[in-house]
Amino acid sequence: MSKERLPAVEMNPAGEVKSSIIWLHGLGASGHDFEAIVPELDIPESLGLRFVFPHAPEMPVTINNGYVMPAWYDVTNTDFAQQEDEAGICVSAQLLENMIAHEIEQGVPEEKIILAGFSQGGVIVLHGGLRYQDKLAGILALSTYLPLREKLQQEHSQTSKTIPIMMMHGTQDTIVPITLAEQSRDHMESSGHQIEWHSYDMPHTVCSEQVRDIADWIKKILK
Repeated sequence: MSKERLPAVEMNPAGEVKSSIIWLHGLGASGHDFEAIVPELDIPESLGLRFVFPHAPEMPVTINNGYVMPAWYDVTNTDFAQQEDEAGICVSAQLLENMIAHEIEQGVPEEKIILAGFSQGGVIVLHGGLRYQDKLAGILALSTYLPLREKLQQEHSQTSKTIPIMMMHGTQDTIVPITLAEQSRDHMESSGHQIEWHSYDMPHTVCSEQVRDIADWIKKILK
């Protein structure tokens, strides 16, 4: 498998890098999408946290009339659990694993690497993170769902059952219905994963209360 590494926005701490968070954006966005959240999180310099925001490859997206845009996989149906682009999801999961490998090469231990993703990006971190063979620091899944649910039981790693997973979703989300996220949470829990769940009165976005909760979670798992 190719070791292709995607271009990314990187934001490094002032001192030594001790930990990393690889944060995947949503459909049609870019690695710049979550840059502004970094100062809001107010992460202590002592954690030495590097933020890596990769840019998704560009591809035609069926649901958007085949328009070429940054995407982690193709979407063919407004019911995301139907006609899933398994090949595209797996390709992006491999790209994610390549990014993890690069952070390890840079001296960051696996257990200090967090995977985060919003919407489509969250799909990839859940798919890839639950299949990763070694212990990661945590998985942050924002306004998203678990893809290829029927394959989780046979493909997830035993190690992934020990990884802290936090799912966050808006009750007014009209893009990814909260019911789909709740079904994903329940399926992962029934497969032995521990999920910390938060919901907010918001649409398909991120709110200030959520940012505070994300900051608290990052500090807790990297302490």
